[in-house]
Amino acid sequence: MDFNEVEDVASSDAELLKRQEPSPLAPIMNSQLFEELFEQWLSLPETGQLAIFVGLMRVQVRSLIDDAKTGAPINAPGNSSNVNAAGSNSLPSMFPAGSTPPLSPRSSSSSPHISKQRTSPSSLGSPLNLVHEPVLKVIPQFYFQNGRPPTNELKQQYISRMDHLFDNCLGGLHADEFKLVTKEVCGVPSFFSSALFRKIDIENTGIVTRDAFTRYWIDSNILTMDTATQIYIILKQPGYEYLTQVDFKPLLRGLLDTHPGLEFLHSSPEFQERYGMFLINYILYSYYLVAALIQHNSLAFFQRFPISETVIYRIFYYNNRSGNGRLTLRELKQGNLIAAMQHVDKEEDINKVLRYFSYEHFYVIYCKFWELDTDRDCMIDKENLINYGNHALTCRIIDRIYSQVPRKFTSKAEGKMSYEDFVYFILSEEDKSSEPSIDYWLCAILLSSLEAFSSLNKQFKCIDLDGNGVLTPNELQYFYEEQLHRMECLSQERVSFEDILCQIIDMIAPEKKDCITIRDLKRCKLSGYVFNILFNLSKFFAFESRDPLLIRQQREDPSLTEWDLFAHREYIRLSMEEDVEDANESAEVWEGSLEAPF
Repeated sequence: MDFNEVEDVASSDAELLKRQEPSPLAPIMNSQLFEELFEQWLSLPETGQLAIFVGLMRVQVRSLIDDAKTGAPINAPGNSSNVNAAGSNSLPSMFPAGSTPPLSPRSSSSSPHISKQRTSPSSLGSPLNLVHEPVLKVIPQFYFQNGRPPTNELKQQYISRMDHLFDNCLGGLHADEFKLVTKEVCGVPSFFSSALFRKIDIENTGIVTRDAFTRYWIDSNILTMDTATQIYIILKQPGYEYLTQVDFKPLLRGLLDTHPGLEFLHSSPEFQERYGMFLINYILYSYYLVAALIQHNSLAFFQRFPISETVIYRIFYYNNRSGNGRLTLRELKQGNLIAAMQHVDKEEDINKVLRYFSYEHFYVIYCKFWELDTDRDCMIDKENLINYGNHALTCRIIDRIYSQVPRKFTSKAEGKMSYEDFVYFILSEEDKSSEPSIDYWLCAILLSSLEAFSSLNKQFKCIDLDGNGVLTPNELQYFYEEQLHRMECLSQERVSFEDILCQIIDMIAPEKKDCITIRDLKRCKLSGYVFNILFNLSKFFAFESRDPLLIRQQREDPSLTEWDLFAHREYIRLSMEEDVEDANESAEVWEGSLEAPF
């Protein structure tokens, strides 16, 4: 059947196309007619050619898939014109030669199976070429064990700064000349100069050359590290992955030598005389204690407890949360020590740096220790600690402290607290809302890293009697019973435990009403008041009375912690007492001078 015959049939059957559409029941009624038409379609020669074409296409597709799986070279139609021609001649066509199949009466844009953008067969080539192979992208290195190497531009900037400082000193820089390099080139606080100088001058020649500084700071990629990592590398000893208390002593030695806020210590004749008698690492002594020690003719305190150790104890109290005496780089980055170091390097008044370095804070801690240590053995026993805060603490909580439940004592004397132990105690007692204080009173602060890791069970220490990790009403009542007894002895109005328990539940708002967890306490800002209710009667009364002066101070500067407010009040009190003592001594001297020589 050629194209003209098809056109005649289409014109002769035009009337059939105008017939009305059959009803839905028509196929069922005329099923015999459909079967006859289907048999006629099968008998047409074009139908047989179409079936042969489909079968050959299936065989070729399977052959191509097998070749692709085995890795054999693919000879598919479309790779070359000869192959394409041979393939077209070998396959029968259902249409006569030179003719094209009729277009569908439906628009190509309305068909969901036809893409709007067509590609010529010559551009497609093999059907397998349509699957694009993934392009391998080289991921740049993001971890450098020894620090990211500096770019050439950054290296040239540092070299130009170095040349400006090293040109005038051909042989190298001495320790007193190295301060500008520490601050301007390295960008770390200036009191790190001595520590960094000794880190580079490993042979103790007393001079740092330009090449030695380049090898240490630039070639070892320290200049591209963050400030915390740079300070960590400067302070830590070779072969160690943590900082100890000894590593901070050269740092504080440099602070004494360079900070303008501590010049009054150098101008004191007592300080200069005593300073030369002891090792250099015992630094920043208290002028008040020097006078007191001369009066008592004893230098034991002066030698053992300088302010440098107080600063170090405070650093480890707030930053070494594992409590093992090993400050890691992660703990250093998580704390605020780096910001405090940068602050003290810029601030001339050291007492304005409330974190770690305040001289007034050291003065308060040391004087408190001096008041309690009546026998001057540099230790505090249980009877001494009962006098703290005008007998504010209960005997039960003191027993828990001296059983070394919250923290193991560093003192070698049994039943006695050293100065370091006292620093941890007073910081925890005067600021119970801080996380280290909560850990002191509640959590297991262990001395080895393995035990510290296992302390994640969060067992309470001081007031969790059974060690099950939660505070129950029975444990709260055990500590509050002594508070009730003390109220009766002082003729104060009793507050029943039932009322106190309701007050504690309202303040903490625990997840479970029958117990309090460490998560509940750290989530609540009033957790410190709970501890005061249980074992500090003076602060419990102060909380009940709501001192307006304290509330106003807290509102004026919310950044001040409870420890900052306490240290400020105590420093004023101690200063006034010292002024009164000086006035009395002056009056005695004046009266003695008026006596007759006969």
